[in-house]
Amino acid sequence: MHVPDFKNARDLALESRILEGGRISVEEAVWLHDHAELGWLGALAHEVRWRHNPDPVVTYNVDRNINYTNTCTARCRFCAFYLPETSPHGYVLRWEEIRDKIRELIAIGGNQILLQGGLHPDFTVEWYGGMLRRIKAEPPGLWLHAFSAPDRVDIADISWLGYRETLERLRAAGMDSLPGGGAEILVSPVRDTIAVGKCTGEEWIAVHREAHAIGMPTTSTMMFGTIETTEDRIRHLDMVRSLQDETSGFTAFICWPFQPDHTSLRKLVPRPATAVEYLRVNAVARIFLDNVPHLQSSWVTMGAKVGQLALFYGCDDFGSVMMEENVVSAAGTTHHLDEERIRRAVERSGFRPVRR
Repeated sequence: MHVPDFKNARDLALESRILEGGRISVEEAVWLHDHAELGWLGALAHEVRWRHNPDPVVTYNVDRNINYTNTCTARCRFCAFYLPETSPHGYVLRWEEIRDKIRELIAIGGNQILLQGGLHPDFTVEWYGGMLRRIKAEPPGLWLHAFSAPDRVDIADISWLGYRETLERLRAAGMDSLPGGGAEILVSPVRDTIAVGKCTGEEWIAVHREAHAIGMPTTSTMMFGTIETTEDRIRHLDMVRSLQDETSGFTAFICWPFQPDHTSLRKLVPRPATAVEYLRVNAVARIFLDNVPHLQSSWVTMGAKVGQLALFYGCDDFGSVMMEENVVSAAGTTHHLDEERIRRAVERSGFRPVRR
């Protein structure tokens, strides 16, 4: 691995502990984030990646996002997709539209659907359950990675149910796993400022705890690059790591930088996060999240080239074909890769592509 000339006794001791599988503290993660030489940091993260996943394999999937509604009661300042419930331009997809999207996915060999939408003020658990059952009645074998923790909190509140009962009803209707979306930055006061009307960080953790308790796998995410500090980012990671210590239910972690175009938060963020910052955050996350098995590269926000670089900064998964994506693209970021191009990108990085 790359060894910087300026390493001192503290750096050597920290490097040794990381390479031996030891846990780093919040304070050490902050130092790595802000001060570690990038090449050294990436090399450390890459070594940790091999410890978790020793085969020269990078996984990916073929799926489709279905954004069933853009009507939302939350007022997230980073979001360019949602519309308030009073807007005449809000939509709810008809079943025929959803069915056509499923059939288009099946036609290219896809097997997973990510269901995402706004927090609609009128939809109870029965509405969501009905949609899940109709999707599951289509050709068998579809995996439904459905909704997110803020959706669960909203559905539970509207339906007068607890988190676990809400999850159990949705699982019985066909939901297979819970996406890590809606995490943004979990800690206050950042979350209170950027994710107005969305569940708290503690509620996000509580939903994932209940999902893990009933045996439902979930992912974890972080959107960075708004008004948070380094300490906020690491405290977010610490909340994820602490729950994983308790439940071992997270299958992967995915981070991406805030996409500012067409959002009300843009005025507060004069400079979007750079590719270097993205790689640095990925590397620190791989080292700090010593109990999460996989990290996913976010080529959707960063593009294929940076997505490839992330495979040397701790990531071992290349995301998915994502046949349809509307939320990130609403903020002006549009990167598209089909399955052949994903496989080629992975192979040119020196790994073997394997479909999940």
